[in-house]
Amino acid sequence: MDDMLRRISSAVIEGEKDDTGQMAQDAIDGGCSAEAILYQGLMPGMDHVSKEFKTGRMFVPEVMRSARAMLNAMAVIKPQMVKDGVQMVGKVLLGTVRGDMHDIGKNLVGMMCEGAGFEIRDLGSDVAPEAFVAAVNTYAPDVVGMSALLTTTMRTMADTIKALEEAGVRDQVKIMIGGAPVTQAFADRIGADGYAADAAAAADKARELIAAG
Repeated sequence: MDDMLRRISSAVIEGEKDDTGQMAQDAIDGGCSAEAILYQGLMPGMDHVSKEFKTGRMFVPEVMRSARAMLNAMAVIKPQMVKDGVQMVGKVLLGTVRGDMHDIGKNLVGMMCEGAGFEIRDLGSDVAPEAFVAAVNTYAPDVVGMSALLTTTMRTMADTIKALEEAGVRDQVKIMIGGAPVTQAFADRIGADGYAADAAAAADKARELIAAG
């Protein structure tokens, strides 16, 4: 069974998206738990991808192929995970803020976070502050991730934090922000809990924020 899990990890690293779903099913049929597939197969594979991306040895197209390979396997094991009561690392709510339609970076963050063991709820792009508030009330995430690619929409991140404060739910979540024009200094200025420069860093930051409590 260890060999099967190593093969699943390798398939994720190589971006073999057409194979990972069947490999996950074969592992389950062979008696492997969904939890083992996630924590000993998929997550180690995505962790390797994350490290390679950070050091410049893998690039966005390759990372996206790996992420899609991981998601294909996740689609197979999720029903079994629910049945078995497997606990994810935490819940992350994502959205590109109001007025901004860019979503490639945000989508990659979602993939990397899911590969790191998080349950993801993606609100899409052009998300209004009140929509973030409603989603926090509905889904009770641990982390709210906001993305902006335009300097003109960065201010909406501050508006969203203010809306969460006014709704009385700001203290229930950790907030991380990112996007090409976003900086750590801006995150500090608007009262975000964290900043991530790229998708791999975002997954690490989400884990860090949850660990910090």
